[in-house]
Amino acid sequence: MINPINLQAGNTKASIFYINDYHGKSINMERTVSASNAFDAKYKNRQDVDTIKLSSGDIMLGEDYKVNELAILFQKFIGIKASAVGNHEYDMQHNAGKVLPLVKYDMLAANVVSKPENPWHRVIKPSVVEQVNGHKYGIIGATPIDLFERSKNGVIQKEIAVSDPIKTLEQIQTEVNNLQNQGINKIILLSHLGYTFDKIIANKTQGIDVILGGHSHDLLFDVKEGENLFYSKTGEPVIITQAGRDGKNFGELNLEFDQNGVIKKVQNNIGYTKDFRRFAPVKYIFDKLFGPQEVYGYINSAPAPLSNDLIEANPHAYFIADCIKKDLDCDIAILPSANIRGYFESGKVDTRVLSDILPFKNKLYRVNYSEKDIVEGLKNTAKSFINVANKPGILYMSGLKYTVSEKGELISVVFIDKNAKESVIDINNPRADKYYETVINDYCAQGNDGLNRADKIIEKYPFDATKCVENVMKSSNKPVDIYDDGRIKIIPA
Repeated sequence: MINPINLQAGNTKASIFYINDYHGKSINMERTVSASNAFDAKYKNRQDVDTIKLSSGDIMLGEDYKVNELAILFQKFIGIKASAVGNHEYDMQHNAGKVLPLVKYDMLAANVVSKPENPWHRVIKPSVVEQVNGHKYGIIGATPIDLFERSKNGVIQKEIAVSDPIKTLEQIQTEVNNLQNQGINKIILLSHLGYTFDKIIANKTQGIDVILGGHSHDLLFDVKEGENLFYSKTGEPVIITQAGRDGKNFGELNLEFDQNGVIKKVQNNIGYTKDFRRFAPVKYIFDKLFGPQEVYGYINSAPAPLSNDLIEANPHAYFIADCIKKDLDCDIAILPSANIRGYFESGKVDTRVLSDILPFKNKLYRVNYSEKDIVEGLKNTAKSFINVANKPGILYMSGLKYTVSEKGELISVVFIDKNAKESVIDINNPRADKYYETVINDYCAQGNDGLNRADKIIEKYPFDATKCVENVMKSSNKPVDIYDDGRIKIIPA
Protein backbone atom coordinates (compact mmCIF):
# COMPACT_ATOMS: atom_id res chain seq x y z
CA MET A 1 0.00 0.00 0.00
CA ILE A 2 0.99 3.63 -0.44
CA ASN A 3 1.75 5.24 2.89
CA PRO A 4 1.03 8.92 3.54
CA ILE A 5 4.30 10.64 4.40
CA ASN A 6 5.53 14.15 4.83
CA LEU A 7 7.42 15.64 1.92
CA GLN A 8 11.00 14.46 2.23
CA ALA A 9 14.10 16.00 0.73
CA GLY A 10 14.25 15.07 -2.95
CA ASN A 11 10.56 14.16 -3.19
CA THR A 12 8.33 15.82 -5.78
CA LYS A 13 4.72 16.90 -5.45
CA ALA A 14 2.49 17.09 -8.52
CA SER A 15 -1.15 17.92 -9.16
CA ILE A 16 -2.77 16.83 -12.44
CA PHE A 17 -6.00 18.42 -13.69
CA TYR A 18 -7.46 15.80 -16.03
CA ILE A 19 -10.39 15.49 -18.43
CA ASN A 20 -11.75 12.86 -20.81
CA ASP A 21 -14.69 12.11 -23.11
CA TYR A 22 -16.35 15.54 -23.27
CA HIS A 23 -17.81 14.62 -26.68
CA GLY A 24 -18.10 18.18 -27.89
CA LYS A 25 -20.26 19.28 -24.93
CA SER A 26 -19.43 22.98 -25.14
CA ILE A 27 -21.65 24.13 -22.26
CA ASN A 28 -19.83 21.80 -19.86
CA MET A 29 -16.58 23.04 -21.38
CA GLU A 30 -17.52 26.56 -20.29
CA ARG A 31 -18.14 25.31 -16.77
CA THR A 32 -14.85 23.42 -16.77
CA VAL A 33 -12.96 26.61 -17.61
CA SER A 34 -14.26 28.01 -14.30
CA ALA A 35 -13.11 24.83 -12.53
CA SER A 36 -9.71 25.09 -14.21
CA ASN A 37 -9.40 28.71 -13.11
CA ALA A 38 -10.10 27.64 -9.52
CA PHE A 39 -7.37 25.01 -9.85
CA ASP A 40 -4.94 27.65 -11.11
CA ALA A 41 -5.80 30.02 -8.27
CA LYS A 42 -5.15 27.30 -5.71
CA TYR A 43 -1.63 26.69 -6.99
CA LYS A 44 -0.75 30.25 -7.93
CA ASN A 45 2.83 31.09 -6.90
CA ARG A 46 3.32 27.56 -5.53
CA GLN A 47 6.76 26.38 -6.60
CA ASP A 48 6.57 23.26 -4.42
CA VAL A 49 3.85 21.62 -6.56
CA ASP A 50 4.16 20.76 -10.26
CA THR A 51 0.85 21.35 -12.03
CA ILE A 52 -0.05 19.71 -15.34
CA LYS A 53 -3.30 19.62 -17.31
CA LEU A 54 -3.93 16.56 -19.47
CA SER A 55 -6.66 15.02 -21.59
CA SER A 56 -7.39 11.39 -22.40
CA GLY A 57 -9.25 12.11 -25.63
CA ASP A 58 -12.73 12.30 -27.14
CA ILE A 59 -13.00 15.99 -26.34
CA MET A 60 -13.82 16.55 -30.01
CA LEU A 61 -16.78 14.93 -31.68
CA GLY A 62 -18.26 14.33 -35.10
CA GLU A 63 -17.60 16.09 -38.39
CA ASP A 64 -18.99 19.50 -37.45
CA TYR A 65 -16.18 22.04 -37.80
CA LYS A 66 -17.57 24.42 -35.18
CA VAL A 67 -17.93 21.75 -32.50
CA ASN A 68 -14.33 20.63 -33.02
CA GLU A 69 -13.05 24.20 -33.13
CA LEU A 70 -14.69 24.89 -29.76
CA ALA A 71 -13.20 21.67 -28.32
CA ILE A 72 -9.72 22.71 -29.42
CA LEU A 73 -10.13 26.24 -28.09
CA PHE A 74 -11.44 24.88 -24.79
CA GLN A 75 -8.33 22.78 -24.29
CA LYS A 76 -6.18 25.76 -25.21
CA PHE A 77 -8.04 28.02 -22.75
CA ILE A 78 -7.51 25.70 -19.80
CA GLY A 79 -3.91 24.90 -20.74
CA ILE A 80 -3.98 21.24 -21.76
CA LYS A 81 -0.42 20.15 -22.53
CA ALA A 82 -1.14 16.82 -24.20
CA SER A 83 -4.08 14.65 -25.20
CA ALA A 84 -4.60 11.05 -26.22
CA VAL A 85 -6.25 10.64 -29.61
CA GLY A 86 -9.67 9.13 -28.93
CA ASN A 87 -11.95 7.51 -31.47
CA HIS A 88 -14.05 10.66 -31.79
CA GLU A 89 -11.04 12.79 -32.67
CA TYR A 90 -10.95 10.68 -35.85
CA ASP A 91 -14.59 11.50 -36.64
CA MET A 92 -13.55 14.57 -38.63
CA GLN A 93 -12.45 12.50 -41.61
CA HIS A 94 -13.51 15.08 -44.19
CA ASN A 95 -12.11 18.21 -42.56
CA ALA A 96 -9.17 16.93 -40.51
CA GLY A 97 -6.79 18.92 -42.71
CA LYS A 98 -8.67 22.07 -41.78
CA VAL A 99 -9.16 21.36 -38.07
CA LEU A 100 -5.83 19.85 -37.02
CA PRO A 101 -3.71 22.96 -37.71
CA LEU A 102 -5.70 24.65 -34.93
CA VAL A 103 -4.35 22.19 -32.33
CA LYS A 104 -1.55 23.70 -30.21
CA TYR A 105 -1.16 20.87 -27.69
CA ASP A 106 0.46 17.48 -28.31
CA MET A 107 -1.73 14.70 -29.72
CA LEU A 108 -0.43 11.32 -28.58
CA ALA A 109 -0.91 7.71 -29.69
CA ALA A 110 1.92 5.18 -29.51
CA ASN A 111 -0.13 2.43 -31.18
CA VAL A 112 -1.08 4.16 -34.43
CA VAL A 113 0.52 4.25 -37.87
CA SER A 114 -0.93 6.52 -40.56
CA LYS A 115 -0.15 6.96 -44.22
CA PRO A 116 1.84 10.10 -45.10
CA GLU A 117 -1.06 11.54 -47.08
CA ASN A 118 -3.35 11.47 -44.03
CA PRO A 119 -3.42 14.74 -42.03
CA TRP A 120 -2.95 12.82 -38.78
CA HIS A 121 0.48 11.65 -39.96
CA ARG A 122 1.99 15.06 -39.23
CA VAL A 123 0.26 15.44 -35.88
CA ILE A 124 0.37 12.22 -33.85
CA LYS A 125 3.36 11.55 -31.61
CA PRO A 126 3.91 8.45 -29.46
CA SER A 127 5.09 10.45 -26.42
CA VAL A 128 6.41 13.80 -25.21
CA VAL A 129 8.38 15.11 -22.26
CA GLU A 130 6.88 17.89 -20.16
CA GLN A 131 9.12 19.83 -17.79
CA VAL A 132 7.65 21.60 -14.76
CA ASN A 133 9.76 23.40 -12.15
CA GLY A 134 12.80 21.52 -13.41
CA HIS A 135 11.12 18.10 -13.08
CA LYS A 136 10.57 15.98 -16.20
CA TYR A 137 7.41 13.97 -16.86
CA GLY A 138 7.14 11.45 -19.67
CA ILE A 139 3.68 11.41 -21.25
CA ILE A 140 2.55 8.60 -23.59
CA GLY A 141 -0.71 8.28 -25.53
CA ALA A 142 -2.81 5.36 -26.79
CA THR A 143 -5.73 5.21 -29.25
CA PRO A 144 -8.53 2.63 -28.76
CA ILE A 145 -7.86 -0.75 -30.31
CA ASP A 146 -11.55 -0.98 -31.30
CA LEU A 147 -11.30 2.25 -33.29
CA PHE A 148 -12.83 0.87 -36.46
CA GLU A 149 -15.78 -0.58 -34.54
CA ARG A 150 -16.48 2.90 -33.17
CA SER A 151 -16.13 4.94 -36.36
CA LYS A 152 -18.00 5.28 -39.63
CA ASN A 153 -16.56 3.69 -42.74
CA GLY A 154 -14.31 6.01 -44.71
CA VAL A 155 -10.72 7.03 -45.32
CA ILE A 156 -9.80 6.27 -41.71
CA GLN A 157 -9.97 2.51 -42.36
CA LYS A 158 -7.76 2.91 -45.43
CA GLU A 159 -5.15 5.34 -44.12
CA ILE A 160 -4.78 4.61 -40.39
CA ALA A 161 -3.69 1.37 -38.73
CA VAL A 162 -4.18 0.65 -35.02
CA SER A 163 -2.22 -2.09 -33.31
CA ASP A 164 -3.83 -5.15 -31.73
CA PRO A 165 -3.83 -5.56 -27.92
CA ILE A 166 -0.52 -7.44 -27.69
CA LYS A 167 1.28 -5.04 -30.02
CA THR A 168 -0.22 -2.06 -28.19
CA LEU A 169 1.20 -3.34 -24.89
CA GLU A 170 4.59 -3.75 -26.53
CA GLN A 171 4.53 -0.27 -28.05
CA ILE A 172 3.57 1.36 -24.77
CA GLN A 173 6.40 -0.48 -22.98
CA THR A 174 8.82 0.58 -25.70
CA GLU A 175 7.91 4.23 -25.14
CA VAL A 176 8.34 3.78 -21.38
CA ASN A 177 11.79 2.29 -21.96
CA ASN A 178 12.75 5.16 -24.27
CA LEU A 179 11.73 7.71 -21.65
CA GLN A 180 13.54 5.88 -18.88
CA ASN A 181 16.68 5.78 -21.03
CA GLN A 182 16.48 9.59 -21.03
CA GLY A 183 16.56 9.57 -17.22
CA ILE A 184 12.81 10.19 -16.82
CA ASN A 185 11.21 8.29 -13.95
CA LYS A 186 7.76 9.92 -13.67
CA ILE A 187 5.64 8.52 -16.50
CA ILE A 188 1.98 9.08 -17.33
CA LEU A 189 -0.09 7.16 -19.89
CA LEU A 190 -2.98 9.02 -21.52
CA SER A 191 -5.11 6.03 -22.44
CA HIS A 192 -8.20 5.94 -24.60
CA LEU A 193 -8.27 2.15 -24.37
CA GLY A 194 -10.90 1.70 -21.66
CA TYR A 195 -10.76 0.71 -18.01
CA THR A 196 -10.50 -3.06 -18.60
CA PHE A 197 -7.42 -2.71 -20.81
CA ASP A 198 -5.93 -0.07 -18.49
CA LYS A 199 -5.88 -2.62 -15.67
CA ILE A 200 -4.03 -5.07 -17.89
CA ILE A 201 -1.47 -2.41 -18.79
CA ALA A 202 -0.93 -1.57 -15.13
CA ASN A 203 -0.10 -5.19 -14.29
CA LYS A 204 1.74 -6.20 -17.47
CA THR A 205 4.16 -3.27 -17.87
CA GLN A 206 6.79 -1.57 -15.75
CA GLY A 207 7.65 2.08 -15.34
CA ILE A 208 4.19 3.65 -15.69
CA ASP A 209 3.08 5.59 -12.63
CA VAL A 210 -0.30 6.96 -13.69
CA ILE A 211 -2.88 5.92 -16.29
CA LEU A 212 -5.35 8.68 -17.05
CA GLY A 213 -8.10 6.78 -18.84
CA GLY A 214 -11.02 7.29 -21.16
CA HIS A 215 -13.29 5.53 -23.69
CA SER A 216 -15.19 3.32 -21.23
CA HIS A 217 -16.69 6.35 -19.41
CA ASP A 218 -15.95 5.03 -15.93
CA LEU A 219 -16.08 7.44 -13.01
CA LEU A 220 -13.34 6.38 -10.62
CA PHE A 221 -13.41 7.98 -7.18
CA ASP A 222 -10.68 8.09 -4.55
CA VAL A 223 -7.88 5.48 -4.56
CA LYS A 224 -8.79 1.88 -3.81
CA GLU A 225 -6.53 -1.13 -4.16
CA GLY A 226 -7.84 -3.51 -6.82
CA GLU A 227 -10.04 -0.81 -8.36
CA ASN A 228 -7.67 1.95 -9.36
CA LEU A 229 -4.52 1.18 -7.40
CA PHE A 230 -2.50 -1.62 -8.98
CA TYR A 231 1.11 -2.76 -9.08
CA SER A 232 3.43 -3.07 -12.04
CA LYS A 233 5.52 -6.10 -13.01
CA THR A 234 8.26 -4.74 -10.76
CA GLY A 235 5.92 -4.11 -7.83
CA GLU A 236 5.63 -0.32 -8.06
CA PRO A 237 2.23 1.34 -7.57
CA VAL A 238 0.21 2.37 -10.64
CA ILE A 239 -2.76 4.71 -10.30
CA ILE A 240 -5.66 4.48 -12.78
CA THR A 241 -8.33 7.13 -12.92
CA GLN A 242 -11.06 8.34 -15.26
CA ALA A 243 -13.75 11.04 -15.03
CA GLY A 244 -16.90 9.65 -16.64
CA ARG A 245 -18.31 11.15 -19.83
CA ASP A 246 -19.84 14.21 -21.49
CA GLY A 247 -17.99 16.73 -19.36
CA LYS A 248 -20.10 16.09 -16.28
CA ASN A 249 -16.92 15.61 -14.27
CA PHE A 250 -13.22 16.45 -14.18
CA GLY A 251 -10.44 15.21 -11.94
CA GLU A 252 -7.58 16.43 -9.82
CA LEU A 253 -4.91 13.86 -9.01
CA ASN A 254 -2.44 14.84 -6.31
CA LEU A 255 0.78 12.84 -6.16
CA GLU A 256 4.05 12.66 -4.31
CA PHE A 257 7.03 10.90 -5.91
CA ASP A 258 10.28 9.86 -4.23
CA GLN A 259 13.68 10.43 -5.84
CA ASN A 260 13.27 7.26 -7.92
CA GLY A 261 9.92 8.37 -9.31
CA VAL A 262 7.91 5.95 -7.16
CA ILE A 263 4.56 7.21 -5.90
CA LYS A 264 4.50 7.48 -2.12
CA LYS A 265 1.34 9.47 -1.60
CA VAL A 266 -1.78 9.96 -3.71
CA GLN A 267 -5.17 11.65 -3.55
CA ASN A 268 -7.78 11.45 -6.31
CA ASN A 269 -10.53 14.08 -6.34
CA ILE A 270 -13.49 14.11 -8.73
CA GLY A 271 -15.24 17.43 -9.38
CA TYR A 272 -18.67 18.16 -10.87
CA THR A 273 -18.95 20.75 -13.62
CA LYS A 274 -22.54 21.51 -12.62
CA ASP A 275 -21.10 23.11 -9.47
CA PHE A 276 -19.42 25.81 -11.58
CA ARG A 277 -20.85 28.69 -13.55
CA ARG A 278 -20.27 28.93 -17.28
CA PHE A 279 -17.21 31.18 -17.61
CA ALA A 280 -18.66 34.33 -19.19
CA PRO A 281 -15.71 35.36 -21.41
CA VAL A 282 -15.50 31.88 -22.94
CA LYS A 283 -19.29 31.67 -23.31
CA TYR A 284 -19.15 34.95 -25.23
CA ILE A 285 -16.42 33.61 -27.53
CA PHE A 286 -18.22 30.29 -28.04
CA ASP A 287 -21.50 32.04 -28.83
CA LYS A 288 -19.77 34.23 -31.41
CA LEU A 289 -18.02 31.27 -33.03
CA PHE A 290 -21.18 29.21 -33.00
CA GLY A 291 -22.97 31.96 -34.91
CA PRO A 292 -26.59 33.13 -34.84
CA GLN A 293 -28.78 31.07 -32.54
CA GLU A 294 -32.41 30.42 -33.29
CA VAL A 295 -35.00 29.57 -30.65
CA TYR A 296 -37.16 26.63 -31.80
CA GLY A 297 -39.51 26.25 -28.88
CA TYR A 298 -39.85 25.83 -25.16
CA ILE A 299 -39.80 22.96 -22.70
CA ASN A 300 -42.44 23.24 -19.99
CA SER A 301 -41.23 20.29 -17.92
CA ALA A 302 -38.63 17.53 -18.24
CA PRO A 303 -37.26 14.81 -15.96
CA ALA A 304 -33.81 14.89 -14.42
CA PRO A 305 -30.83 13.53 -16.37
CA LEU A 306 -30.04 9.83 -16.18
CA SER A 307 -27.62 8.14 -13.85
CA ASN A 308 -26.48 5.70 -16.55
CA ASP A 309 -27.05 7.10 -20.04
CA LEU A 310 -26.71 3.73 -21.78
CA ILE A 311 -29.16 1.43 -19.99
CA GLU A 312 -32.01 3.52 -18.60
CA ALA A 313 -35.38 4.47 -20.00
CA ASN A 314 -34.81 7.97 -21.39
CA PRO A 315 -37.79 10.29 -21.98
CA HIS A 316 -35.47 12.89 -23.54
CA ALA A 317 -34.55 10.34 -26.21
CA TYR A 318 -38.20 9.35 -26.66
CA PHE A 319 -39.05 12.95 -27.52
CA ILE A 320 -36.28 13.12 -30.13
CA ALA A 321 -37.30 9.78 -31.67
CA ASP A 322 -40.92 10.99 -31.82
CA CYS A 323 -39.77 14.15 -33.61
CA ILE A 324 -37.91 12.05 -36.18
CA LYS A 325 -40.92 9.82 -36.79
CA LYS A 326 -43.35 12.72 -37.04
CA ASP A 327 -41.17 14.92 -39.24
CA LEU A 328 -40.16 12.18 -41.69
CA ASP A 329 -43.39 10.15 -41.54
CA CYS A 330 -41.81 6.72 -41.12
CA ASP A 331 -43.00 3.52 -39.48
CA ILE A 332 -40.19 3.39 -36.91
CA ALA A 333 -37.53 5.84 -35.77
CA ILE A 334 -34.45 4.49 -33.99
CA LEU A 335 -32.15 6.56 -31.81
CA PRO A 336 -29.16 4.72 -30.27
CA SER A 337 -28.45 5.70 -26.68
CA ALA A 338 -24.87 6.67 -27.54
CA ASN A 339 -26.20 9.28 -29.98
CA ILE A 340 -27.87 11.45 -27.31
CA ARG A 341 -25.38 13.24 -25.06
CA GLY A 342 -27.48 15.58 -22.98
CA TYR A 343 -30.93 16.38 -21.71
CA PHE A 344 -33.64 19.00 -22.00
CA GLU A 345 -34.39 21.45 -19.21
CA SER A 346 -37.32 23.78 -18.65
CA GLY A 347 -36.89 26.85 -20.81
CA LYS A 348 -35.98 27.69 -24.38
CA VAL A 349 -34.54 25.22 -26.87
CA ASP A 350 -32.10 26.97 -29.19
CA THR A 351 -29.28 26.08 -31.55
CA ARG A 352 -26.64 25.53 -28.88
CA VAL A 353 -28.92 23.51 -26.62
CA LEU A 354 -29.71 21.07 -29.45
CA SER A 355 -26.06 20.94 -30.48
CA ASP A 356 -25.15 19.97 -26.94
CA ILE A 357 -27.80 17.23 -26.78
CA LEU A 358 -27.18 15.86 -30.31
CA PRO A 359 -23.54 16.74 -31.03
CA PHE A 360 -22.66 13.93 -33.46
CA LYS A 361 -24.46 15.36 -36.50
CA ASN A 362 -24.85 11.86 -37.94
CA LYS A 363 -26.96 12.10 -41.09
CA LEU A 364 -30.26 10.23 -41.17
CA TYR A 365 -31.09 7.34 -43.53
CA ARG A 366 -34.49 5.97 -44.44
CA VAL A 367 -34.08 2.20 -44.78
CA ASN A 368 -36.17 -0.92 -45.05
CA TYR A 369 -35.46 -2.99 -41.95
CA SER A 370 -37.12 -6.37 -41.68
CA GLU A 371 -38.89 -7.47 -38.54
CA LYS A 372 -35.98 -9.86 -38.04
CA ASP A 373 -33.42 -7.03 -38.35
CA ILE A 374 -35.18 -5.01 -35.68
CA VAL A 375 -35.57 -7.90 -33.25
CA GLU A 376 -31.92 -8.88 -33.67
CA GLY A 377 -30.89 -5.28 -33.04
CA LEU A 378 -32.94 -5.15 -29.86
CA LYS A 379 -31.54 -8.48 -28.68
CA ASN A 380 -27.99 -7.38 -29.35
CA THR A 381 -28.36 -4.06 -27.56
CA ALA A 382 -30.23 -5.67 -24.64
CA LYS A 383 -26.93 -7.34 -23.80
CA SER A 384 -25.64 -3.88 -22.87
CA PHE A 385 -26.97 -4.55 -19.38
CA ILE A 386 -24.34 -7.25 -18.93
CA ASN A 387 -21.63 -6.03 -21.35
CA VAL A 388 -18.44 -4.32 -20.24
CA ALA A 389 -19.13 -0.59 -19.73
CA ASN A 390 -22.76 -1.25 -20.79
CA LYS A 391 -21.87 -0.79 -24.45
CA PRO A 392 -23.25 -0.20 -27.01
CA GLY A 393 -26.31 0.86 -25.01
CA ILE A 394 -29.99 0.20 -25.58
CA LEU A 395 -32.03 1.54 -28.49
CA TYR A 396 -34.68 4.21 -28.15
CA MET A 397 -37.63 3.94 -30.50
CA SER A 398 -40.73 5.64 -31.80
CA GLY A 399 -43.25 3.24 -33.30
CA LEU A 400 -42.19 0.40 -31.02
CA LYS A 401 -42.33 -0.44 -27.36
CA TYR A 402 -40.45 -3.28 -25.75
CA THR A 403 -39.58 -5.00 -22.48
CA VAL A 404 -36.07 -6.03 -21.53
CA SER A 405 -34.47 -7.52 -18.43
CA GLU A 406 -31.38 -6.43 -16.56
CA LYS A 407 -30.03 -9.89 -17.38
CA GLY A 408 -29.68 -8.68 -20.96
CA GLU A 409 -32.68 -10.52 -22.41
CA LEU A 410 -35.31 -9.14 -24.75
CA ILE A 411 -38.71 -10.21 -23.42
CA SER A 412 -41.30 -8.69 -25.76
CA VAL A 413 -41.73 -6.22 -28.63
CA VAL A 414 -44.86 -4.42 -29.84
CA PHE A 415 -45.20 -2.44 -33.08
CA ILE A 416 -47.43 0.66 -32.99
CA ASP A 417 -48.67 1.77 -36.41
CA LYS A 418 -49.52 5.33 -37.49
CA ASN A 419 -53.11 4.83 -36.29
CA ALA A 420 -51.88 3.82 -32.82
CA LYS A 421 -52.89 0.19 -33.42
CA GLU A 422 -50.62 -2.23 -31.56
CA SER A 423 -49.43 -5.62 -32.83
CA VAL A 424 -47.15 -8.05 -31.02
CA ILE A 425 -43.97 -9.16 -32.79
CA ASP A 426 -42.94 -12.77 -32.27
CA ILE A 427 -39.37 -12.29 -31.04
CA ASN A 428 -38.64 -16.01 -31.30
CA ASN A 429 -39.65 -16.19 -34.98
CA PRO A 430 -39.46 -12.65 -36.40
CA ARG A 431 -40.32 -12.39 -40.08
CA ALA A 432 -37.54 -11.75 -42.56
CA ASP A 433 -40.07 -10.84 -45.28
CA LYS A 434 -41.94 -8.12 -43.41
CA TYR A 435 -40.41 -4.65 -43.68
CA TYR A 436 -40.79 -1.35 -41.89
CA GLU A 437 -39.68 1.99 -43.25
CA THR A 438 -37.21 2.97 -40.57
CA VAL A 439 -35.24 6.17 -40.04
CA ILE A 440 -31.88 5.67 -38.39
CA ASN A 441 -28.52 7.43 -38.44
CA ASP A 442 -25.79 6.64 -40.95
CA TYR A 443 -23.48 5.12 -38.32
CA CYS A 444 -26.03 2.49 -37.31
CA ALA A 445 -27.13 1.91 -40.90
CA GLN A 446 -23.55 0.78 -41.61
CA GLY A 447 -24.04 -2.05 -39.12
CA ASN A 448 -22.85 -0.48 -35.86
CA ASP A 449 -24.25 -0.31 -32.32
CA GLY A 450 -25.76 -3.78 -32.48
CA LEU A 451 -27.80 -3.29 -35.66
CA ASN A 452 -27.52 -5.14 -38.94
CA ARG A 453 -26.19 -3.32 -41.96
CA ALA A 454 -29.03 -1.71 -43.89
CA ASP A 455 -28.91 -3.17 -47.40
CA LYS A 456 -32.16 -1.55 -48.54
CA ILE A 457 -31.56 2.22 -48.32
CA ILE A 458 -34.54 4.26 -49.53
CA GLU A 459 -33.20 7.76 -48.96
CA LYS A 460 -30.19 9.52 -47.47
CA TYR A 461 -31.08 12.81 -45.81
CA PRO A 462 -28.64 15.75 -45.81
CA PHE A 463 -29.33 16.45 -42.11
CA ASP A 464 -29.29 14.84 -38.68
CA ALA A 465 -31.96 14.41 -35.99
CA THR A 466 -31.50 18.01 -34.88
CA LYS A 467 -33.42 19.19 -37.95
CA CYS A 468 -36.40 17.02 -37.07
CA VAL A 469 -36.56 18.42 -33.53
CA GLU A 470 -36.33 21.95 -34.92
CA ASN A 471 -39.15 21.36 -37.43
CA VAL A 472 -41.51 19.74 -34.94
CA MET A 473 -40.94 22.35 -32.23
CA LYS A 474 -41.35 25.27 -34.65
CA SER A 475 -44.64 23.80 -35.97
CA SER A 476 -46.16 23.86 -32.49
CA ASN A 477 -47.02 26.91 -30.41
CA LYS A 478 -47.25 24.93 -27.17
CA PRO A 479 -44.40 24.31 -24.70
CA VAL A 480 -43.42 20.64 -24.53
CA ASP A 481 -43.77 18.32 -21.56
CA ILE A 482 -41.22 15.51 -21.68
CA TYR A 483 -42.12 12.45 -19.63
CA ASP A 484 -41.68 8.69 -19.43
CA ASP A 485 -44.58 7.06 -21.31
CA GLY A 486 -43.44 3.53 -20.44
CA ARG A 487 -42.42 2.49 -23.95
CA ILE A 488 -39.35 0.73 -22.56
CA LYS A 489 -39.90 -1.47 -19.51
CA ILE A 490 -36.86 -2.79 -17.68
CA ILE A 491 -37.33 -5.86 -15.50
CA PRO A 492 -34.92 -6.04 -12.52
CA ALA A 493 -32.51 -8.97 -12.46
